[in-house]
Amino acid sequence: MAWTWRFEKSDGAEVPPAVEPEEFSTQGDAESWIGEVWKDLLDGGADQVRLFEDGTEIYGPMSLHASEG
Repeated sequence: MAWTWRFEKSDGAEVPPAVEPEEFSTQGDAESWIGEVWKDLLDGGADQVRLFEDGTEIYGPMSLHASEG
């Protein structure tokens, strides 16, 4: 199984990631990676991400912006 991320603007338009992702073998690996690089992705123009497993969307969009309050 391959876990992958899609990187988007807030309107859902796909954007290239500022940090090149890999294909992850587990959901935990994918989520750990996003936890490490989300600030770089945000600085590079992505506002949100979606997680896919073998092409099937698992969840998203998940904002990369820090929650207010």
